[in-house]
Amino acid sequence: MQSNFYVWTATKKNCMDILMYVGLFAVSIAVLLKASDWFVDSAERIGLSWGVSPFVIGVTIVAFGTSLPELASSIAAVTSGNSEIVIGNVVGSNVANILLVLGLTAWVAKNIEIKDNIMDIDMPLLVASSFLLWYSCSDGKLTIFEIILLLIALVFFLAKSFSGEKTDKDDRPKASAKDYVFLLLGGILVKFSADYTIVAIEQLSKIMEINQDFIALTAVAIATSLPEVIVSIGAARKGKADIAIGNVLGSNLFNTYAVTAIPSFFGSLAITDSIINFGLPFMISMTVLMALMCITHRISKWEGSILLILYCFFTYQLLVIEGLV
Repeated sequence: MQSNFYVWTATKKNCMDILMYVGLFAVSIAVLLKASDWFVDSAERIGLSWGVSPFVIGVTIVAFGTSLPELASSIAAVTSGNSEIVIGNVVGSNVANILLVLGLTAWVAKNIEIKDNIMDIDMPLLVASSFLLWYSCSDGKLTIFEIILLLIALVFFLAKSFSGEKTDKDDRPKASAKDYVFLLLGGILVKFSADYTIVAIEQLSKIMEINQDFIALTAVAIATSLPEVIVSIGAARKGKADIAIGNVLGSNLFNTYAVTAIPSFFGSLAITDSIINFGLPFMISMTVLMALMCITHRISKWEGSILLILYCFFTYQLLVIEGLV
């Protein structure tokens, strides 16, 4: 009878701990998303005041801003000794951006009309980045040469984006001191909320005896992809669904280059077999699928349905790999 009481007490404590850390995870993600929003809005206004064109801001500043949660949580993961989360976060977020973000946007907008000719440079860069990530991670580690290669690719992408003409001085809005304050405040809050997000993930994985890899590919990836979802669906409702393509392109490029390379300076990254054997090949396949869909310069509602079904398949396969189904 006494042993049953101890089991019941232990079970109750575990349930309370799970609820506490789920709450911490939810609050941390909420702060992370809000802080990222402040950072993006401020950076966008500052960029416009410097004469950067709205298109470049969308593909670079906004894309980087919506990828900021991934970067912050990845750095926090490495510094806390949970580096296996990083590549899982990158792969999971890239897959979620393509399948979940584009899929939902296509449903809301009925059709995503692609106005810019992204097949010339942007899409080949995205496909190449996915193969470069696979090449870098295929041996289970990232060398200093591969890290530098990823950073060079990031610099090339930024240089190519910012090489366009700047807007006329008369058309530039003025950035206020408030914009710079919110840029700094957003960055600080992103850092601390990311730290607590990783603490919650670490504790939940221990209590529930689930690999952090699985949590990174699912919960963290979906949560940190929420900015892309919000931006893309909001754009679709305003009749600017093609922004979703640029958002996914820019975010996935930043994830692959910055979110993989920058945390590597804080410690070596652990790359698991499930990422190498399933996650990366699946991400490459979905990137190629996105490129094929964009050839016609539109993504229809039924194609969006296929993307959403594929995301369900991806999640199910992860459950199978973890032995949860």
